[in-house]
Amino acid sequence: MSTTQEVKQSAEQKMQKSLEALKNDLAKVRTGRAHTGLLDHIHVDYYGSPMPIPQVANVTLVDARTLGVAPFEKKMLATIDKAIRDSDLGLNPSAQGDMIRVPMPMLTEERRKDLAKVVRSEGEDAKIAVRNVRRDANTTLKDMLKNKTVSEDDEHRAQDDVQKLTDRYVAEIDKMLQVKEAELMAI
Repeated sequence: MSTTQEVKQSAEQKMQKSLEALKNDLAKVRTGRAHTGLLDHIHVDYYGSPMPIPQVANVTLVDARTLGVAPFEKKMLATIDKAIRDSDLGLNPSAQGDMIRVPMPMLTEERRKDLAKVVRSEGEDAKIAVRNVRRDANTTLKDMLKNKTVSEDDEHRAQDDVQKLTDRYVAEIDKMLQVKEAELMAI
């Protein structure tokens, strides 16, 4: 049976992973420059399965403001084009032969605000993930108390520690969001 220490360590590792995932997601929100990772989270229907674009096409930088997407199968061209168009990134791809060119729009004030909304949404998802880890850890601790593998005091102490971890990671997420929003709003 696990100890309260193991439950806390596991919770901290999972919260750290949520933070890393947010860092990666925020890195993809670019300030007007093309970035090949920008399309990683967009999925297309590939023979009935949702697949991320980089698994069905080669994504390259054409220049600093344009991405090139070359599908591995020619018939995927229209599907990928539509997926990029329908994404929350506000991109306007154009198919040219067997390649899709995705120009990055200049960042208008409105576009910056849209990107800030995307950033806040990513941050909220990360906070939810951290809170879910807290809930799971607390459930585990309650089960341990019920099975009498820990004392009531230890369970309360461990829950307090898990709450402190949660608060620390949520504050860290808020800090990351502030930095990214400031970066987006700087002209």
